[in-house]
Amino acid sequence: MNALFPLPRTSVDAATFADTLDGLDVGLYLVDATARLVHANTAGQAILDACNVLLEIRGHLVACDPAVSQTLRRVFAASGHGDSVPATSGIAMPMIGLDGDRYVAHVLPLTSGARLHAGAAYSAAAALFVRKAALAMPPRSEALRHAFKLTPMELRVLLAIVELGGIPQVAAALGVAATTIRTHVRHLFEKTGTARQADFVKLVAGYATPLREAGESR
Repeated sequence: MNALFPLPRTSVDAATFADTLDGLDVGLYLVDATARLVHANTAGQAILDACNVLLEIRGHLVACDPAVSQTLRRVFAASGHGDSVPATSGIAMPMIGLDGDRYVAHVLPLTSGARLHAGAAYSAAAALFVRKAALAMPPRSEALRHAFKLTPMELRVLLAIVELGGIPQVAAALGVAATTIRTHVRHLFEKTGTARQADFVKLVAGYATPLREAGESR
């Protein structure tokens, strides 16, 4: 069974499923092929209430940016008709709020396996995840850059990987191609002596704590 979308079998299971969605700390929306909003979790409703990046208009989910809204409608429709949409990884895209804040949206088609059954329980064709991308430079990030001789872009990619967790999401947030991010990640592996993206978390955490500075000053 898919860990992200457990299969609701009864009305009680469906209620539990809805509670699970409400417990997520990212905005999540279940929509049908026409972009009709079927369900929004608590975090998603908060984003809608802010009227900054997404809106609900006559029961349909739309983005404040018309170009993004058109892309979402096209992806939702393709999901509903079983057209060629990446079924496993989905599609990541950047979104900019009316106040200039950056968000990352990830569309996951509900077209296979347990996700298909979960979507059917809600008459949904796709799930849209939305989260704010802070991408702020933490304290001591310059020390990290100098220690490993990183370029400014390599540092941004490193910190974005730690915050967002995946190349598609980072590419969407920074507005560049995924192939470009992969190239930077390869350079980061070489310069930092790491072998996995998960190692970046430990690396950044080490430079985010004052314990490292205390040790280096002795």
